[in-house]
Amino acid sequence: MEHLTDLTCAAFTQALGDKVSVPGGGGASALAGALGTALGAMVGNFTVGKPKYAAVEADLQALLAQSEALRQELLACVDRDAEAFEPLSRAYGIPKDDPTRSETLERCLRRAAQAPMEILRLCCQAVRLHEAYAEKGSAIMLSDVGTGAALCRGAMLGAVLNVKVNTRLMADRDYARALNDEADALLSEYAARADAVWDRVHGRVC
Repeated sequence: MEHLTDLTCAAFTQALGDKVSVPGGGGASALAGALGTALGAMVGNFTVGKPKYAAVEADLQALLAQSEALRQELLACVDRDAEAFEPLSRAYGIPKDDPTRSETLERCLRRAAQAPMEILRLCCQAVRLHEAYAEKGSAIMLSDVGTGAALCRGAMLGAVLNVKVNTRLMADRDYARALNDEADALLSEYAARADAVWDRVHGRVC
């Protein structure tokens, strides 16, 4: 499979809108999270080296390293999400009287839920970085912190939907509930934290 992240922006969005299964909501969420994370890094890069922010220089360098690692992981999730869909699609096509169908479908559903769950966890980490950028980054870059937090929030919402579209069909309801509970708890906490970053920025720039 061609790496979706190697596509141009125009080609990716064209593929997203076409009558094809991937990329879909999971991949779009991962990309949104990567974009949001990158905006935080931009704030850090425009802040380091400025005498006014010398006291937080080391903190910002650490934030930048974390941001780059998260951006790369989120981009990797674009392809991971797509790669998990194909075997799931094949599993749906297994005849219902095939004795291997249930086990194969369950295994594929678990794998398909893993990528959006990872996207959600990574975006939660990104929100924590945006909180720090909002506190320590250059004041003239605050709008980018708020935009990055908003993108990560949207990515989290999309990721949760893509977890639950798979867990709802799992036969192992205990496993499904555990994933759903984790997803709900993370979204409840970190959507609020992303909103707080956005509100803080909005209050200062508007």
